Amino acid sequence: MPDKLASEASSQLSTIRDFLRWALSEFRAAKLVHGHGTTSATDEAAFLILEALHLPVDDINPWLDARLLEPERQRLAQLIRARIDTRMPAAYLVKRAYIHGIPFYVDERVIVPRSFIGELMFSGIFGGEDAPLIEDVSNVTSVLDLCTGSGCLAILAAGLFPDAEVDAADLSADALEVARINVDEHDLADRVNLLHGDLFDAVEGRTYDLIISNPPYVAGGEVAAFPAEYGHEPVMAHLGGEDGLDLVRRILAAAADHLNPGGGLLCEIGTGRERLVDDYPQLDFLWLDTEESEGEVFWITREQLLEAEL
Repeated sequence: MPDKLASEASSQLSTIRDFLRWALSEFRAAKLVHGHGTTSATDEAAFLILEALHLPVDDINPWLDARLLEPERQRLAQLIRARIDTRMPAAYLVKRAYIHGIPFYVDERVIVPRSFIGELMFSGIFGGEDAPLIEDVSNVTSVLDLCTGSGCLAILAAGLFPDAEVDAADLSADALEVARINVDEHDLADRVNLLHGDLFDAVEGRTYDLIISNPPYVAGGEVAAFPAEYGHEPVMAHLGGEDGLDLVRRILAAAADHLNPGGGLLCEIGTGRERLVDDYPQLDFLWLDTEESEGEVFWITREQLLEAEL
């Protein structure tokens, strides 16, 4: 029984090293699927242990030989067993996820934040020295985060563009409740506006210097075949139609009407690059890579969209 296994572990294991080893063995034996902020059993076990103990999550090595109190051992054992028995991603179990070291509250009302856009925002594409998409971040005074989910990208944008007001829109009222928690935790209620609606319906008549979007982009067949871990996330946050690009097409069709002159759209689409290029041969997408992705995020300007006459 899971409770018995957790009890035995909490009584026999004593250090963080012990729990890391046990968690890794159990995770591998259970053939867990990873990808919700971590990409391996080792990384997820380390994250779960560190976050549960309220320790910095960037490096477990300084703490490996730390001996744990009985309540700490019990909590870790229960969380490790829960990760296996429920197949729930670790981020949901501890209600926390990170982007570039910045913490966000998460629960099952939103997908676990892991957008490549978050990485790109800190890569110098905005305000960097090497041919940035936007040279001067102080020139950006309005940003829209479309399909905001937990609000993480909107919050990152507020930090990156200090003079900008940020609108964060989502069709899911549940997701906006989570976004409100994060906006309040980051003390940004005066700069990040949460709006309810279907894509641009939420911001009718408004225009922006920058639009960022990580919309649902998974094909229907792929969603149906999701492993259990991904099944804990809201289906509407993943499902992008038969080929995954329904919402992306709608965004492209209307984005120019909501961009100021000189503005642009940064959008994540997953693995649909080839289909999108075939559908829009008249668009000159700029594809941006990250350490873990290639051609899954594009940039396109208002002027390029207008010239294509979509």
